[in-house]
Amino acid sequence: MPRPLGELEDAVMTRVWQWNRPVTVREVLEDLQQERSIAYTTVMTVMDNLHQKGWVRREVDGRAYRYTAVSTRAAYAAALMNEGWAQSDNPAAALVAFFGMMSQDQREALNDAIRIVQRDNPLPAPPPEEGGEGTGAQER
Repeated sequence: MPRPLGELEDAVMTRVWQWNRPVTVREVLEDLQQERSIAYTTVMTVMDNLHQKGWVRREVDGRAYRYTAVSTRAAYAAALMNEGWAQSDNPAAALVAFFGMMSQDQREALNDAIRIVQRDNPLPAPPPEEGGEGTGAQER
């Protein structure tokens, strides 16, 4: 389970996820500088930390690296939700509380997701009862 990203890590990863292509420290820096004053070395350190933590992979491009996200923001959010749910001593109550916090749009998205999962991964039919018809039991 991933640890939640820090504020600056999240700002960097947001750009990597949104751009959905290999990015350089310089590109991320220039975009971040539109919102805040930040040094090149700070962004470089954050991106190196994200690489060490397994959030991004990198490849050499001349004298720099190009960084690419290892997974999607959706997968990150799902992992955080799963971890939160797994930490509960009462998972059903945690889900009820979570659903109670959702907006109507979020509930509709949840219903859509449930329909997709059920369509793509239907539950298997229950096995026939033992000793019933079709089990090979000999009739007398």
